[in-house]
Amino acid sequence: MTEPDMGAVPVILIDDDADLLRATGQTLELAGFEPIAFTSATDALSKISADFPGIVVSDIRMPGLDGLELYDRLRSLDEELPVILMTGHGDIPMAVKAIQSGVYDFLAKPFATDRLVQCVRRAAEKRRLTLENRRLRAAAQSSSQESPLIGQTPVMQRLRNMLRQIADTDIDVLVTGETGSGKEIVAGLLHGWSRRAAGNFVALNCGALPQQVIESELFGHEPGAFTGAQKKRIGRIEHSSGGTLFLDEIESMPMSAQVQMLRVLEMREVMPLGTNEVRPVDLRIIAASKVDLGDQAQRETFREDLYFRLNVVTIAIPPLRERRDDIPLLFSYFADRAATRFDREAPSITPTIGQYLRDHHWPGNVRELSHFAERVVLGLDPTSSPAQQSADPETGSLPQRLERYEAEIIRETLTACDGDVQQTIAALGIPRKTFYDKLQRHGIVRSEFADKRLS
Repeated sequence: MTEPDMGAVPVILIDDDADLLRATGQTLELAGFEPIAFTSATDALSKISADFPGIVVSDIRMPGLDGLELYDRLRSLDEELPVILMTGHGDIPMAVKAIQSGVYDFLAKPFATDRLVQCVRRAAEKRRLTLENRRLRAAAQSSSQESPLIGQTPVMQRLRNMLRQIADTDIDVLVTGETGSGKEIVAGLLHGWSRRAAGNFVALNCGALPQQVIESELFGHEPGAFTGAQKKRIGRIEHSSGGTLFLDEIESMPMSAQVQMLRVLEMREVMPLGTNEVRPVDLRIIAASKVDLGDQAQRETFREDLYFRLNVVTIAIPPLRERRDDIPLLFSYFADRAATRFDREAPSITPTIGQYLRDHHWPGNVRELSHFAERVVLGLDPTSSPAQQSADPETGSLPQRLERYEAEIIRETLTACDGDVQQTIAALGIPRKTFYDKLQRHGIVRSEFADKRLS
């Protein structure tokens, strides 16, 4: 996403007037471009391919293949290649027709040198963005076919290599990473790349279920085991036998369930609620946590012995802000996916969007980036909050600036909590009614931050 070296941009320059061709070439060369001069459009055409990194500047009225015919040929080769046409005849209807057909710009001779340079510079930047977006889309497609864990940075390449090395080893794995960083994707790859791929991949979010439910979900129960237990239920652990059990947010698992999970890990057997029958299980557990369980302060009520039992291999997923070179690639992937889903045209990375991708902190990581791409595809302006759009954040009265800051904090907290109201309220430390009043006042739609299972 760095700015290009304009001196490396080639410009195919075509004019049958040799003197004018030489002068125009010198102007472009002094401006830092690389002019490649031709007196024949046919000769120039043979030097241009679909991935030509520069632009074309051509006279219109030339013997043989004229400028308009050249443009038609180039459009069939690459309709996004910027073509600038020149004419010394001031033919306005011709200029209008050329622009309507897609010609990038039209210069009437004689033209000022700065007008030529500015026009070529804008066309060159457009070409750079076009080719960059093509490269990103191709890379995203290639990466997604190889693995849904997209990224070309060294840290992501090492992560994929590590997953392939341990996928078929049957060892239990602890995956750590911030919210939205891709923990479930990693778990799915470990399952899919292992000999257990034919078995069930069973996922359970330990933070989404109350204590009285999670034990039944994990271990199963017999009829009459507790009030409401009318039928026998196979627990998630037993159902995952021969496959993989993924326990997300394991740091939220109730203490009583932790004690039983420790026995399951040690003995590889499960005892459903309401029975003394012990059932052996062929088990592999992948646990995920968004806190560092090795840090006693962050571990809080999580059992140390269970942590050490799970911590055979730990995989740390880097947050998006630590692999920023992957962000444009990921944006292109999510934008293409959203365009297909919403039946819209896939957007390109404009300079404004590119700047936002570079500068934003991305507290919600990959999930937040996916939501951002969807809003771009839908034609919204996601590069600033509604409050920021209406006023400069550094201007206005103190109450106005505090309002904007408060809205941004709420959005970031919603993103970090995947839109979960209870977690967001707890993190913000405000009453539920106050929370909803603030959503309404700031125009924040909570559903836009809901978890779409990207972690």
